[in-house]
Amino acid sequence: MRGQDEHQDGVFSYIAPEERIPQDHPLRAIRGLVDPILKEMSPQFARIYANNGRPSIPPERLLRALLLQIFYSIRSERLLMEQLDYNLLFRWFVGMSMDERMWVPTVFTKNRERLLKHAIAENFFGRVLQLAQPHLSDEHFTVDGTLIEAWASQKSFRRKDGSEDGDGSNFHGTERKNDTHQSGTDADARLYRKSNHAESKLSYLGHTLVENRSGMIVGTYVTRADGYAERDAALLMMYEKRKRSAKRFTLGADKGYDVADFVERLREMNVAPHVARKKKGSAIDERTSRHASYKISQAKRYWVEKPFGWMKTVGGMRKVKLRGIENLWWLFTFTAAAFNLWRIPKLRAAVC
Repeated sequence: MRGQDEHQDGVFSYIAPEERIPQDHPLRAIRGLVDPILKEMSPQFARIYANNGRPSIPPERLLRALLLQIFYSIRSERLLMEQLDYNLLFRWFVGMSMDERMWVPTVFTKNRERLLKHAIAENFFGRVLQLAQPHLSDEHFTVDGTLIEAWASQKSFRRKDGSEDGDGSNFHGTERKNDTHQSGTDADARLYRKSNHAESKLSYLGHTLVENRSGMIVGTYVTRADGYAERDAALLMMYEKRKRSAKRFTLGADKGYDVADFVERLREMNVAPHVARKKKGSAIDERTSRHASYKISQAKRYWVEKPFGWMKTVGGMRKVKLRGIENLWWLFTFTAAAFNLWRIPKLRAAVC
């Protein structure tokens, strides 16, 4: 018998949202990881908020919503609020009831800014790493940096002294440098190009330290874009690792890190510089390259590219919508934590 296409809405639903989410849905495993972390971070949240006044959006829900924005490549807060309004899966993950009113996008953004000004992302990232500890290497690492386009246009890059380039309406053909010019939209962004044949863009550099066993991100750093930032960030991240362990480390990297001063600094830190060798004038000699571990490190260097690809295509880090190096660092670290959360259930399933 053919059913009738009736349009009468039901007043009540007797099925809990928990029962509607498939047991094998990837977000179930991720929420199982996230909820205990957010519970442990509750004292830190309490220090950020006042003891009286109007209740704000709970920080736990804010962070879960931001994770959804990263996982599903939602390009704006307005679209995120739209999805949360009608998407049952999203409401369940964030912890909202089916009848709860959705937040206004500007209110969501304003509440998020409170978290951007504190070390929330670093704490969250560190706690995610603790969950991944059984799958991590504590001796062998790879480092690299990637270009992150700033949320600022070329027209905002003007002379610091206030004078105009060219005729004031067209800057083409005039020489513009970071020493003499600055973006009026994002003062921390720098004009930078990846190679001699690439166009210059207002950018930052994001750096990751990846362990070589499972390809998990174990360190992040964000710098202004310049020719020395990648090596400086690598040394700082390895220094942080050295403070926690006395083991001898290996560090793989591409040819851009094959610089005598950088290699020497690593050796002083008891870190084997498994850096790809330049054809001429390489700082890597047979003391390092003759070992089998050097060849393994070179073979594992592709691990560091996978997180960059995921963070840019899925996590929205190709061109960020936050301004200022402090806010960008927060977003870059939080996106790295999201990448690790996405990887942990897969690693656990592989072990089982």
